[in-house]
Amino acid sequence: MKVISASQIESLLSPSLCIAALRSAMEAVSRGDAELPIRTFMPINGCDGKMAIMPGSLAAPRCFGIKLVAKYVREPGSPYGTHEGVVVLFDSESGLPVAMMEGATLTGIRTAAASALATDLLAREDATRLLIIGCGEQARRHVKALKTIRDFEEIMIWGRSAERAGQLAKALSVSEGVAVTVVENLAGAAMSADVITTVTSAQEPVLLGEWVSPGTHVNLVGSAVPTNREADRALVTRCRYYVDYRPAALAAAAELLEAISAGAIDETHIVAEIGEVASGDAPGRQDLDDITVYKSLGIAAQDLAAAHAVYSQAVADGIGTDADLKDTGSHR
Repeated sequence: MKVISASQIESLLSPSLCIAALRSAMEAVSRGDAELPIRTFMPINGCDGKMAIMPGSLAAPRCFGIKLVAKYVREPGSPYGTHEGVVVLFDSESGLPVAMMEGATLTGIRTAAASALATDLLAREDATRLLIIGCGEQARRHVKALKTIRDFEEIMIWGRSAERAGQLAKALSVSEGVAVTVVENLAGAAMSADVITTVTSAQEPVLLGEWVSPGTHVNLVGSAVPTNREADRALVTRCRYYVDYRPAALAAAAELLEAISAGAIDETHIVAEIGEVASGDAPGRQDLDDITVYKSLGIAAQDLAAAHAVYSQAVADGIGTDADLKDTGSHR
């Protein structure tokens, strides 16, 4: 079994490679070529933490596995993130574990790649203005991934902490070679944006439907539990609404569930899974003035596809630490 570290994942899994892997995986999910039990959470005794358990299986590439994530509140400046864990990848043919890899980096790359895939499929071709709402790790990942699929002329960042937003904008301007500016007027920035991506921990909406202009594409990424909403009911009811996986969305997509509970819409408001759009089995944007929303919850199929891409590259390049769990051979 290969053990693959965070820095090795960074070197092996480019946004473009991950986007391609996720496109194939999401098409497989929508064809029914995946087993995806709904994510569960287990409290941790004696502390304010919990473990997320995400198992799954894919028919192509033929693999199965599990992601285990410890969700803990961290103090500012902690070297650890709020989501730390591992992904264990098994080969379906042999039933043997072939890789274990650091989970936070893999999750960060694949989450941004999923938004990039949805943006490529749903945003206007002439989209040039990007707004990121949030200034954490996922904000950085999303700028890197999204600029690979649209030629953004203007990238804006808004955060509750202007200082953190400014630090991120400065770092991105250097690392990505693009001009990134901090905005204070969120409503005005949203009205001018062609693509909006929310990557916050907000419990109440930070993006209002009245701010979103016709023709905009929105990625709702930060909330993966039914209690936290990043966008209000007005946005949900105005848009063409897409999801990664219907069962997951109907279990945990807070913005959707709130609108359904209020009687504003029903389950048929979901236009399609993104895999159905990718395969051509469902329509995407129908008009330049459509507002499209992609609700990203994150599913095990995405982790497996990304992990398999990493593992395949690691084998080809001779990267990673070989671990002989059965003690049947030499160690190195």
